[in-house]
This record gives sequence, C-alpha cells and structure tokens, in this order.
Amino acid sequence: MVERDSGRGDSVASMVSIADVAAIAGVSRQTVSNVLNAPHRVRPDTRQRVEAAIESLGYQPNRAAQALRAQAARVIGYRIEPVRVDSLTTVQDRFLHALAEAVQAIDHHLLVFAVDPDDEISIYARLHRTGTVDAFVLDGIGEGDPRPGQVLRLGAPFAAFGRTGHDSDHLWVDIDDAAGTAAAARHLVARGHRRIGFIGWPEGSGVGDRRAAGWRTTLDKHGLLAECADLDLRGEDAVANGARLAAVLLDRPQPPTAVMAVSDTLAVGVMQAARDRGLVVGRDLAVVGFDDTPTAGVFDLSSVRQPLEAVARCIVRALLPRLPAGGSHAPAHPEEATSEPVGRLLAPTLVVRASSAAATPC
Repeated sequence: MVERDSGRGDSVASMVSIADVAAIAGVSRQTVSNVLNAPHRVRPDTRQRVEAAIESLGYQPNRAAQALRAQAARVIGYRIEPVRVDSLTTVQDRFLHALAEAVQAIDHHLLVFAVDPDDEISIYARLHRTGTVDAFVLDGIGEGDPRPGQVLRLGAPFAAFGRTGHDSDHLWVDIDDAAGTAAAARHLVARGHRRIGFIGWPEGSGVGDRRAAGWRTTLDKHGLLAECADLDLRGEDAVANGARLAAVLLDRPQPPTAVMAVSDTLAVGVMQAARDRGLVVGRDLAVVGFDDTPTAGVFDLSSVRQPLEAVARCIVRALLPRLPAGGSHAPAHPEEATSEPVGRLLAPTLVVRASSAAATPC
C-alpha cells in the first residue's frame, strides 16, 4: 500500500498507478479505467469501492495521457453569434456561461470561436478533421437552418439548441416557446385584460412564430382571439421598433390594455411608447416580455425566463456517449445516455413583476 506523506502529498500521489488502485479495490485495471472514463458501465457498489480506493491513495489520473490514448481532445466547440448593438438580449451570454459549466463538469473544455457565416461549415470541418474538438454545440438554430444537416454530413458529433423543423436525425434541445407565451397570456387574462396586443418578429422566424402561436391559442381558448386579432404587429428585434409598433396600437380608438412582446428588447420599446403618451406601465398598460434579461429586472418588467442552465446540462448529457473519451462522469440517469437521436423540449417560467401585476384599468 502506498502511504501518503503530508509534506509531499502531490509527489506521492503522482507515483500512485492505476494498478495500485485496482489492487486496493480488488478489481481489474479496466474496471478502474471504466470508473474514471465511463462510470455508467460500472455497478454502483463497485464504483463506490473504486472511488474510495482512489480517495485513500490520492490517485490523480493523467488526463493528457488518457486523451492521447482515446484519440480525444476533450474539447467541445461552440460558435458565438455576432453581437447585435440594437438588441438588449443577453440569452447567449447566459447560455455560454451555463454551457461552460456543464462541459467542465464532464472534465472537458469549451472552445469558443467566432466565424464569418459564409465560412462556418469549413471551420467546423477543419476543427473536426484536425482533432481539435470532439464535438460541437450549435446555437441560434431556426426553421430550415442548413447547419445541422451540413455538420451531420461531416460525421462530427453535435447537439443543437433549437429546431429546424427536420430534427429527427440529430440531437437537439429547445425551449417550449409557445408554453411561455401561453403562460403570459393566461396571466394577463387572469388580471382581467380582454384586449391583449402582441408585438413579434416577422413571420418565418420559427421561434417568433411559436411564441405568437402561444398567445393566439390561449386567447382563442378564452374567446378573445376575434377581439385581439388586429392587435398583432411584427418587426425586427430593436427597441425603436418596439416603440414604433406600440405607438400604432396605443393610438388606436380602442387600444389594448396589455401588450405581450416576443422579446424584452421589443417590450422595452413598448414601455417607452407608453411613457411618451403619459401612461403608467403596470397601471394603465400591462407589458410582458420574453427572455427575462437583466434589463427586465431593472425596468421591473414581467418576462418569460428560459431555463438555459437546464438546456446546457441536457445538451452535454446527450453528447456524452458520443464523445470519443466517453466523458468523465456518467449522466444522472441511464436513459440520458442513450445512443439514439434525442429531442427534448424544456418549459420556461413566467416571472411576474410590476409591469403586469395590477388588474386591468377601468
């Protein structure tokens, strides 16, 4: 047995081999290797015995050697989208942080890179061909997006945050956008609102269409769709557009008493237009956004919050069995390590603040 000396613990630990751990635990070296690299293959009682031996000996596996043997970089690639100066959205920032934590939890690294959209697939191909990364996470996926099919043809493991409408052949995780706007619409109806406007993105955006559908379906269930059908306006995601479209609604003979926006960016524009007309948001006009950005908290704006941390964890769990090294940690449940294509929708939550908390004005 190898004794640990408090004065030179690191050097002693580096002398401990996988064979020492196997001998103490009473298992084969392959079993120890499985505990380190594919613990879902090992029975819980055996895994606990091996982990106890690792702890008692202070064994520290050589990750570089493991990666070399497995021909794995232990790196997952993620392309960041260009910054939009006219948008308040920080969804990518939150998701990037959550993804980095989820990747770190399986003892991998996240490679973040920016590319010209016209050169994106060639960059993926080079990173995969040279072994720089083991897998990719694709973000900003929308209806008809060709990138999942292109990366699939490269033979590179990947998972997508979002849906294209043709997602049966690859891993994906997405937010149930319609459920989010439906929750917001129910909230406004419960507050007594009957004329509820919607300011969304141009049709065909996928995400925006689903968010509009949640508003429309909920109003229809409450018998309000006919009265609100002419309160649906669309524009690009910018504060100025939100203010412009809201002005159109608020200047009508029968203006809405509440407005839902497809994003916090547009919702801030709605609030601006309301203030310009002497209206008090939350009293004279209810406003709800989507994404629950830090801006929503500053403006006391009710908003739908996406579970981005859960999305990141689901994506990494789905990728785990496809990684060359098999990952360093097993998923929480065996069914999460399936080798079959996975698609999963996660429900967002409505965060109610002062902008929509009051009952409908008389």
